[in-house]
Amino acid sequence: MSEPDNIGDRLRSLREGRSLTRQELADDSGVDVDLIEKLEHGRRQTARYTSLTRLADALNVGISRLLGGRRPEERAPAMPDDVRQVRDVVASADSMPGMDADDAGEAPDLAELNAAVDAAWRDYRAGNLRRLVGVLPGLIGEARLASSELGPGAAGPLAEAHELAARLFVHYGRCDLAEIATERAIRAAEGGSDELEWETLHGTYSWTLLCEGRHRASEEHALSIAASTEPAMDETALRDLTVWGGLMLAAMAAASAAERTASMTEYLGIAGSAAHRFARDRLDHHVGFGPARVATQATRDYAMLHEPGLALRAAEDVHADELPRRSYGRHLIDVARAQAEIRDLRAAEETLRAAESLCAESFSPAGPACAVVGDVVVDVGHLTPELRRMARSVAVQV
Repeated sequence: MSEPDNIGDRLRSLREGRSLTRQELADDSGVDVDLIEKLEHGRRQTARYTSLTRLADALNVGISRLLGGRRPEERAPAMPDDVRQVRDVVASADSMPGMDADDAGEAPDLAELNAAVDAAWRDYRAGNLRRLVGVLPGLIGEARLASSELGPGAAGPLAEAHELAARLFVHYGRCDLAEIATERAIRAAEGGSDELEWETLHGTYSWTLLCEGRHRASEEHALSIAASTEPAMDETALRDLTVWGGLMLAAMAAASAAERTASMTEYLGIAGSAAHRFARDRLDHHVGFGPARVATQATRDYAMLHEPGLALRAAEDVHADELPRRSYGRHLIDVARAQAEIRDLRAAEETLRAAESLCAESFSPAGPACAVVGDVVVDVGHLTPELRRMARSVAVQV
């Protein structure tokens, strides 16, 4: 039997499969029976994300069963052919794809290699992913050659090149490849002497596990590494505290994804205490941590846990000049999610417009703004021209 191709048909199929009446499903989920009836009869094509979540919970299925795939903010763009070249380099244990066929095999200058890695990180942070895709195969190949010729001194560039590949794969939803790349990065770092880099990469590994939906494993891994490296709050250099704090943020995110609110709140308290050492956020070993990052993560986690009041309270501590432009735009999407849940729809629309001006790439059918725009469109009484335009950009029916 083929899978129903719209939310209403999927909802009816799942409800009838569990021998529930519409009223029984409404009672179990807390969703109005009138909405259930309209969805099943096709008079409504979608509903607020929070309502769909409650229906899915009552039916004991994942939200993806109602949406017909992964939820909008989890969908990733298709992996282009040139990204597959990065995959081939990372997956190759023996050869060094991306190297010039006429290369004499002489190890690259280490200073030049480090400068190239730094430039690749700048591309990543600026969102220049197409340029990053173009340089990574050769960069990984050069770093492998340097590692084989120069030994531990080249462990850092090799580890960082693989970490960049891991982050790129996460962007394209290939968390399986990101895990492989991160494991190779950790193995490379173990050949060097930089313990903070090793710790940082384990933080990246925790985020990769979270990307794969392995919430408990992600949380436990972050906590294990944090416990083995826990700094003294009053003595440790701030760069050590930055990396350690990044692990606590990873544990927070994993706990919230698993809907373990008590644990998430506990980790938030710990991370917040560490962040009090910072006047402003820091970026060390490509990990950002500080008061704004903690508040940003808290906003996101509380919004995803359907605690909009706590999310908006956390957001009061985040200001535009404290985060990179794109990061602040993504943060505003979480703020709009919370505003939509408390039905402050005009505020949510205004926040979405501000977010779009900062991170337009998030406003696509595969972007994180899709579900929030959909919630606002469903609930608002009159669609403004701007809201109609945003709905079209994320492929939400109006």
